Amino acid sequence: MRPPIGNFSEAHPAPEVLDRLAEPVAAAVRAWRQVVPAAELLYVDSDPEVADTAVFCETYGEELLEQSANCVITAGKRGGELSYAACVVLSTTRVDVNGVVRKQLGARKASFAPMDTAVGETGMEYGGITPIGLPRDWPVLVDARVADAPHLVIGSGLRRGKLIVPGKALAGLPGAVVIEGLGA
Repeated sequence: MRPPIGNFSEAHPAPEVLDRLAEPVAAAVRAWRQVVPAAELLYVDSDPEVADTAVFCETYGEELLEQSANCVITAGKRGGELSYAACVVLSTTRVDVNGVVRKQLGARKASFAPMDTAVGETGMEYGGITPIGLPRDWPVLVDARVADAPHLVIGSGLRRGKLIVPGKALAGLPGAVVIEGLGA
C-alpha cells in the first residue's frame, strides 16, 4: 500500500506489523478502541540512523517537516510530587513547557524529562517515543494543529520505523487533551 504522505516504498496497517513496534505501542494497537480504526495507523519502515526530524525529512520528503509531530515527555513538580505528561506538537514548533505545560499540570516547575527517565518510563527508544502506548495515567497534551492534521508522521516506539496517523487519532487517545498554543 502507498502511504498518504512521504517518499516511503510502502506502508502497512500497524495491526499487521506489531513485531516492528515497541512492545507498549504494539499492546496499545492490539487494544485499540478509538473512533479512528487501528487499520488507519500505518507503519512505514525507515532507517534508524536518520530518525531525527531534520535528517528524516531530508531523506523521506522535505514536505514531511510540515507533516510530522514530535512527542516530548515532560516532568512537572509541585511540592514533593512529580508527574509526567506527553506533549505532541508539530515538528516545526516547540513545546511551551514553562507556560502551557506547567499550567496544565498544575505544577510550580515543569521541564523536559531526562532522556533516561523518558526511555525508562515509556519502554520506548529515544528518538522514537510516540504518544501511542504511554502509561495510562499520563496526560497526553496534543496541540490543536496536530489534532486537525489529516495525516502526520510520528514515532513507532523504536528509532526504526514510523507511524502515519490521522491527527484525530492522537486527539482521541486515552488521557488526551487538545490545547491551542501548546506548540509555539
